[in-house]
Amino acid sequence: MSTIEATFSAMTDQVKEFLLQFKDRDGSYKYVEAIDKMLPSNTTYVVIDYNDLVLESEIESKFTDKPDQILDALGRAIKEILEQKFPQHAEKIKHEIRARIANYPVQRSLRQINAEVIGKLTSVSGMVLRASEVKPLAKELMFVCPEGHKTELIILEKDLEMKTPIQCSDPKCNHKELGIEPESSRFIDVQFVRLQELPEDLPPGQLPHYLDVTVKQDLVDYARPGDRVVLTGIVRIEPERISGMTRKTTPVYRLRLSGNNVEFLGGKGNKASRRIEREQISPEEEKTIKSLSQSHDIYQRLIGSFAPHITGQDLIKEAVLLLMVGSTQRELADGAKIRGDINVFLVGDPGTAKSEILKFTSRVAPRGLYTSGRGSTAAGLTAAVVRDNNGIFMLEAGATVLGDQGIVSIDEFDKMKPEDRSALHEVMEQQTASIAKGGIVATLNARCSILAAANPMYGKYDRFKNITENVNLPVPLLTRFDLIFVVKDTPSKEKDSMIAKHIINLHTSTGIDSRSLIEPEILTKYLSYCKRINPSLSKEAEEKFHDYYLNMRNLRKDSEDMITVTPRQLEGLIRIGTARARLLMKNKVEEDDANRAIFLYEQMLENAGIDVNTGKVDIGVLQGRSRSESSKLQVFMETLKMLEGEPKQAVDEGSLVAELIKTGKFDEDEAKKYIRKMNQEAAIVESQPGKYNTI
Repeated sequence: MSTIEATFSAMTDQVKEFLLQFKDRDGSYKYVEAIDKMLPSNTTYVVIDYNDLVLESEIESKFTDKPDQILDALGRAIKEILEQKFPQHAEKIKHEIRARIANYPVQRSLRQINAEVIGKLTSVSGMVLRASEVKPLAKELMFVCPEGHKTELIILEKDLEMKTPIQCSDPKCNHKELGIEPESSRFIDVQFVRLQELPEDLPPGQLPHYLDVTVKQDLVDYARPGDRVVLTGIVRIEPERISGMTRKTTPVYRLRLSGNNVEFLGGKGNKASRRIEREQISPEEEKTIKSLSQSHDIYQRLIGSFAPHITGQDLIKEAVLLLMVGSTQRELADGAKIRGDINVFLVGDPGTAKSEILKFTSRVAPRGLYTSGRGSTAAGLTAAVVRDNNGIFMLEAGATVLGDQGIVSIDEFDKMKPEDRSALHEVMEQQTASIAKGGIVATLNARCSILAAANPMYGKYDRFKNITENVNLPVPLLTRFDLIFVVKDTPSKEKDSMIAKHIINLHTSTGIDSRSLIEPEILTKYLSYCKRINPSLSKEAEEKFHDYYLNMRNLRKDSEDMITVTPRQLEGLIRIGTARARLLMKNKVEEDDANRAIFLYEQMLENAGIDVNTGKVDIGVLQGRSRSESSKLQVFMETLKMLEGEPKQAVDEGSLVAELIKTGKFDEDEAKKYIRKMNQEAAIVESQPGKYNTI
C-alpha cells in the first residue's frame, strides 16, 4: 500500500469513527440515523453539519488543507457503514454516495473569490441568475474499436475536461477510430448555474460580480433562477476562451465553483422551506421590535421614518409602507391562488420626489430591486433564454423573478416600449413569468409587489384631462394597480414655505430631527418581522368591506353618477386592510383597518378618479372611459346611425353637429372636436370629404 493510500485509509477510519460515535444534544446517534434513512428516503447523500466537527480538530483542519480528500473520505466512510446495514442498496448506489457540508463558517462574498482560494472549500452567498438544462456528465467511458476491443477511461471528479484515447488499448490493435459504448459507460446529471451578487450587497456605482457553479447529482434542479442561496463548494479553474487563442495554449483561466451543498437564505438546507426574510433578527432586536409595536403612535412613527428627507406626501408614504408589508397569498381548495402583494403607481409632475421614494423603498425593503423603464426590456423584467460560451441554452431571471417575494421599483414606467410593458400583465395579476423560447418552456415565480412611477405625457400633469389621457399606459395595466396617486406641483405659499425650510434644514448641521424616527436598519427588520404575521378578517371588517362594495356598485343602472367597481377593487381593499393589520402586528383585521383601507381608496378616487367633464368621482376614469364619456359615445353613435338611415347615406358634418347640439350633450365646438376624435380612433369613417359613416 502506498503512502497516499495509507493516509487516505487512515482518514476514512477517522471520519467513520466520528460518524458512528457522534451524539446530538438529545443523545441520538445523529449520523447513524441519517445513514439508516438513506434506503427508505431513496437518498444518496448525508448532510454533515460543520458545527459538529468543532471538537474534532484533526478532521476540521483537513477541510482547509485537503478538501477533496476529506470529502472523498467521508463518502467512503458513509458507504462502508451503509454496506454493513444495507449491502444491496450500498452496491446499487456506490458511485453516487457523497457527503454534503452544511453551515460551513468560511463565507466569502463573490468579490473575494480570487486566485488565493483555488482548490479551497468555501461558502458564497448570492442570487441564482441563470440555470442551464440538465446534462449527462461522463464519469466512466467505455470506448470500442471496430475489432470489439474495449478501452476504459475514468474521469476525475474535479475535472470537466477529458482527453479521449487516440488508439485502442490492445497492443496488437492499431485502430484509432474509437466509438463510445453508452451501455457500458457511467453518467451523472450535471447543471451549470450562475450566481450573482445580492442587489442589497452591491457597492454603489459598481457592476455586480458573478460566479459560474457546477452542481451534480442530487443538487441538480435544486435552486431556480431568483433563489437566494448560500452555496458551499471547492473553487476550481478552467481555461478561458480568448479570441485567436486555443484553449490548450492560453495561460488565462476562469474560476468555477464545484458545488457541494446549497442552503437557502432563511430556510437552510430545505428546498420546501424557503423564507421571505433575508434579515436575521436577533433576540434583542426582536424585543426592540415588539416594544416598538406597542407604542401608541407607532403608525405615525413608521410613516415619519419612511424617507424623512422628503417632507409631506404622508399618504404616499403610508401606501408604500403597506406595499412593503403586503398581505398573505391565499391558495384555495381548487388550486387557485389569490395574490397578496400590493401594487402602487405614482404619476405626477417632475421634481415631486417620485424617484426618491422608489429608491428609498428598494433600499429599506427586506428585499428590493430598483430599475428604470427606459432601459428595460421584456426579457430583462421577466426572464430570458440565453446561450453560454459552450452553446448551452440557459434560463436567465429578470428583475421581477429576482425580486420574488420582494419589491420591484420601476421608475420611468411610461418610457418602456409597449411590447416590453405587456410582459408585466401576467406578473402583476398571476404573479408568474412564463417563457417559451429556444426549446425551453417554463413558468417562474414572480411573487413581487410593483411600485412604479411615471411622468405625464406632456411634461406637466394637465388637470383638464383624465389620468388615462395624461399617462401613456394601457388600461389593462393601469387597473392592476391597487392604489394610484397623482402628485401635482401646485403653488401654495404655506406649502412652498414648509418645503423650502425643510430643504434648507437638510443642508445645515442639525439636519432632520431624528429623535422620534426609527433607524433604517431597525425599520427593515420591523417590516421583515411583520411579514411573519398572517391576520384573518374579523366579522366587523367583513361587514365593512361588504357594505362598502355594495354601495359603490350602485345598482341604479340609469344613474349618471354610477361608479363601476369590480371585484378586483374589492380584493385590493382587503389586501390593504390586511397589510395595515400586519404593520401593527395584529392577528385580526379589525374595523379600523378596514376603515383606513377604504379611506386610502377614496383618497385615490378623489385624487385620480375625478371625471374632468363632470367633476364627480368615477372609477371608470381609471378603467379607460368615464361614465360621462360612455354616455356621450352612446349618444354620438345613435345620432349618426339615425341620420344615416336605411340604406346607409353619408352624413354631412354640419347636419351631424346640429343634431348633436339638440341632444344637450354637446355644444358646437365640442361636437366638432368629438367628430375629429372618433375619426382618428377609427370609430367612424370619413367616406367622403366632410361626410361620415359608421363602420
